[in-house]
Amino acid sequence: MDVQGKRIIITGGVRGIGRAIVEALIAKDAFVTVFDINAAGLAELRETHPTVNCIECDVSNYDQVTEAATRYHAEYHAANVLINNAGILFSAPLVRITPSGIEKHDLAMWNRTLATNLSSVFYMTASIVEKMITTRTKGVIVNISSISSFGNVGQSAYSAAKAAVNALTVTWSKELSPMGIRVVGVAPGFTDTESTKQALNESILTETIKKVPLRRLGKPEEIAHGVIWAIENDFFNGKILSLDGGLVL
Repeated sequence: MDVQGKRIIITGGVRGIGRAIVEALIAKDAFVTVFDINAAGLAELRETHPTVNCIECDVSNYDQVTEAATRYHAEYHAANVLINNAGILFSAPLVRITPSGIEKHDLAMWNRTLATNLSSVFYMTASIVEKMITTRTKGVIVNISSISSFGNVGQSAYSAAKAAVNALTVTWSKELSPMGIRVVGVAPGFTDTESTKQALNESILTETIKKVPLRRLGKPEEIAHGVIWAIENDFFNGKILSLDGGLVL
């Protein structure tokens, strides 16, 4: 599928990898709509790129997703592509030994991490695919996963969410392909974004880079290039494209 002129929705497109994907799609003349919770970020994005359509929405909230998708469909009809990119990085082990005793993984952050990284993918895909099917619109769903889906020490919630996203990618590809909708995944390794630097302290990040055969972090624009390739290659389906510099966790 050539992205030029296509209606493309991306969640979490204000910063980081999402922003790089937005700018790469703009360069290819796609009609991009960003669903994001960051109102100030959306305003800046709209000012910088006036052609981008911005919708404020917490994609981890089912009611907000339903309302925002309804508004989008009323104005623009069915999307051709949905990119489920929104997510948060959170690092914490199952249990931590402290001077005062054993500290368990925070329940609130477990729920928030799964809601943002997993439930949002289910909410958005169900809402967008419903309209695609009723209008017989063929297209592509792209789920942004992570190398952490293989299981990364200290990331119980994040790893679980991304592993589940990979499973949904395969499941939905089998369900939706007969209706002309491909479902694919792109799994970045450690990427040079603000969220990565916030989630990992400097010493851990330095050690991680040493384990990458290329000896560097990925660039957001490299991930964006992979996403566009996955959309444009019509025989890529039900698989996860790993962009991790050769790192094996």
